[in-house]
Parts: sequence; structure tokens; C-alpha cells
Amino acid sequence: RKEREKKLKVYVAARDACFSKRKDGVFDDEALQLTQQLLSANPDFATLWNYRREILTHLETVKDEDEAQKIYEAELSFLESCLKVNPKSYGSWHHRGWVSARLPRPDWARELRLCDRCLSLDDRNFHCWDYRRMVVKMSSVPVKQELEFTDRLIGSNFSNYSSWHYRSTLLPLLHPGSPEPPPSRLCEEQLLKEYELVQNAFFTDPNDQSAWFYYRWLLGRAEREEMISCAYVSREQERVAVAFSRPVNSGSLLLVLDGQPQRVEWRSVHPHFKHSPVWICDLPPGTISDIANEHNLTVHWTEKHTHRDCALYTGRSESWCRDTATDLELFRSELSVEKTSVLQSELQSVNQLQELEPLNKWCLLTIILLMRALDPLGYEKETLAHFQTLKEVDSMRSAYYSDLCSKFMIENTILKMEYAEVRVFSISDRNLTTLCHLDQLLLVTHINLSSNQLRRLPPQFAMLQCLEVVEADNNSIENLEGVYHLPKLEEVSLKNNKISTLADLQPLASCPKLRRLDLRGNPVTQTANVESELAELLPSVADLLL
Repeated sequence: RKEREKKLKVYVAARDACFSKRKDGVFDDEALQLTQQLLSANPDFATLWNYRREILTHLETVKDEDEAQKIYEAELSFLESCLKVNPKSYGSWHHRGWVSARLPRPDWARELRLCDRCLSLDDRNFHCWDYRRMVVKMSSVPVKQELEFTDRLIGSNFSNYSSWHYRSTLLPLLHPGSPEPPPSRLCEEQLLKEYELVQNAFFTDPNDQSAWFYYRWLLGRAEREEMISCAYVSREQERVAVAFSRPVNSGSLLLVLDGQPQRVEWRSVHPHFKHSPVWICDLPPGTISDIANEHNLTVHWTEKHTHRDCALYTGRSESWCRDTATDLELFRSELSVEKTSVLQSELQSVNQLQELEPLNKWCLLTIILLMRALDPLGYEKETLAHFQTLKEVDSMRSAYYSDLCSKFMIENTILKMEYAEVRVFSISDRNLTTLCHLDQLLLVTHINLSSNQLRRLPPQFAMLQCLEVVEADNNSIENLEGVYHLPKLEEVSLKNNKISTLADLQPLASCPKLRRLDLRGNPVTQTANVESELAELLPSVADLLL
């Protein structure tokens, strides 16, 4: 104990001396020695690394290039000793990156060898991986060489998650799926080769998650093209609504009507959103109200140099121009014959593995993803059954699986709605726990969400700007914040939910055409004077069911 107290006293004295020197602006060799003494014992003292960088920066100004080279090479040797104390020291790796970047004549080959040694001891040393990526970038190591490096690591240990991840960043650079930058996915030929590699990994150890995660990446879809996916115009409301492929801000939107730029105020569908996939604006009164006139409208997204045209014909009260989810392959990519054949073979193989490992969650989830890649509608029944099994074998993540299943069911329902060419979205009695892809429902007039497990209608629900009827009976809804400024909404049915206060119904007051409201079976109906309170809150409602 006395020995420890003695060491602590020396350490504290050295620390205080360092702080005093830094306060006085002293950047000499003694300060360098003091910080080295302290950091050798504790390489995670960030303040001392900062002071050390200040000292080295000062020494650069008073030394010539050869002397600076020697100082920094000595620093690299010191850093190796620190990494032996703690190979995952963030401070040591960060400082090494700083030193290497300032070295007059860096030896990148030596740095790569150091990374190789560290990763051979611990292939999940994320700080070393970060440093290696910096070294590779600075020294322009060929992508092919780095890919071969991941081959070696994965070959020696299929569980090397970092190598699988690194591989996913390298392959699109070497084998891009599209000649247009930036590369995002793999070309099909390489993709089919990767399926074979990863299959070997998860058949070797079905319970290791690394290969399964990589396989999920292989099955993923590319980033959506940035575009205006839909432009809608209403003659009655004299309103324009525009949907985008991703959330945007309104600063780069320009509206042109009949060849004339319009001064309009764009707003998101809900105050919560500063970036939104859907934006709306009101046209000046009388601009398009005469049903005998035809109008041509163009929305320009100047940031991306793209636009969308929409014609409002004589006698039409509304018009739109859009690309459907089917057209855009949002939920399922069109597969070549070869890829379909390979994925069918993959599904057969993973099904065989699942027979051997019936309770393997990674196997079950991958079967679901393969089925969705091949035919999401055709495999819907099997997908639901596998999700149920997943919730049983991995009960701690049952809420995640419920949300993921909800997402897939909503995607399927959107596809079915588009195939039928209707504006009715019906997804009742599907155990939905969440709502998503609501930007794809801009044109929907009637939505049926009854008999699910929804707890709220989220702010994104306000994207349904054409909505006239909402059916959401027999859920657990207690929040209606998304039923906000829906200009065409006339009927809302919320039987048997959990709306408990009049304040919960406040968003409905923003819907000017609301005529019918069904609240039977909600706690709010037991509130004193509820009928008169609702009449005051919602004066437009003529048919109120309590």
C-alpha cells in the first residue's frame, strides 16, 4: 500500500507540474518528458495528449525538417509502448493519426504492418480499424489490396464482424452496380459470388451474427434516387402538395404556373418537421378556381436540378403526376433470371439450415428477407408465420420484430393498392404496431387501420393530404397528433381506443371539413359535459357518436 501511495504522489506531482507549465505557456523538452512519463502509465489522459501536441507543434517551428522527422519518429515509438499498455486507447490512436499526418516523410508501410499486428491480436479493435482506414487513404493503397486483406481475415475467422463491414465499403468501389457516382451497390456478378462466400460462413457457425449481418446487407436495396416522386394540385383548395424521395427543406423549391413563377409560401405538413418528404403551398385566390380553365404546373427542385410537371385539365377538380412505389422498385427490385435462380437456391439452402437449427433467429430472419427479395406478396403467409416464430424464440426483441413485420405488411398493402389502381388503403386486423411509408399515401382518400395494435397516429400521418375517411377502430390509440390540417377529412371513426382527455382530440379542430366523429368505447366519453365540450371544440361535427 505504501508503494502505491508513493507512486500516486509522484504521479500527482508530475501532473501538477505539467498543468503549471501549460498554464505558463512553457513548451520545452522537460514538458515533453513529463507528459511522456504520465502517459506511459495512463495513455487515456486526453488533456496531456493535447498539451503534448502543443509542445510538438512549437518544436516544429524551431527545428529543421530532419530534426522534426526524428522527433516525430521518436513519438511513434513512444506511442507503440502506450498501445502495449492499452491497445484500445482512443487517445493513443488519435495522437498517432495526428503525428503520422504531420511527419515530413511518413512510412505508411510500417503503419500498415502495425495495424496488421494489432488486428491479429484483436480483430475487433475498432480504433485500429479507424486508423487503418486513414492510413489506407493517405497512402493510396489499392482497393483490391484491401479487399484481399479482408479475405485473409475472414478466412481465418468467420466471426470477424469488422472485416465483413469493411468489405461492404470496399466492394461497391471495386465492383459498382452502376457507372454513375457515387457507388452504392454491387454489380450482379460480384453479388452472386458474395452469396457463396457468406453462405460458407453461416453454415460453419449458424449462431454467429457477423455473416448474417453481411448477408442482410447483400440483400438490401440501393439508396433511392433523389427526385420529386409526386406533384398534386387541388382546384377546390387551390393547393399544391409535393412528395420527395427523401426529407428535404423548402429553400430550393420553385413553383411555376402556366409559365409564370409563383410567389408562394411552402410549409411542411406538420410543425414538427423542418425537413419533410411532403411540402404544401396555397396558390393566390382565384388562380385555378375556374373549372373551365386548363393549367400547367411545374415544381422545380433547384438543389437537385430536377422538376415535375402536372397538368390540371378543364373540368377536373384535381390532378397529379407521380411515380408509384412499384415503378420505383421501392419495396422489391426487379430481378434478372440469373439472380432469381441464385436467390431461390439460397432460400432452399437456408431452409435446409433452418431444419437443422429450427430456433436460430438469424436463419429465420434471413429466410424472411430472401422471401421479400423474391416475391413479397407470394410469400406473405410464410413471412407472417416466420415472424411469429421469431417472436417466440427471441422474445426480448419481439417489439422489433412486430415493427419490422408491420413495415413489410404496409409495403405489401401499398403494392396491392397500386396494382388495383385505387385510392383506398385498407390494412385492418394485421397486428400493426407502427405506421411507416406514409409519404407514399399522399393520394389516398380512405384509410382503414382497424383492429391493430396502434398507440398513436404520428405526425407523419399529416402527409395524407387527400384523406377523407379514417377508420381506426379497436386499437390502443391515445394520441392523434398526426390528424393535423387535413383539408378534406370528413369522417373519423375511433371506436374502442384509449383517448382519455379532450386535449387528445385537439388536433381534430384543425380539420375544417370534419362532419362525423365516432368515439364510442373511449375513456373520454365518461368526461363530465363531454358533449357540450366537444361541440365547442369541434363545431363542424354534425354527427357525434359517444
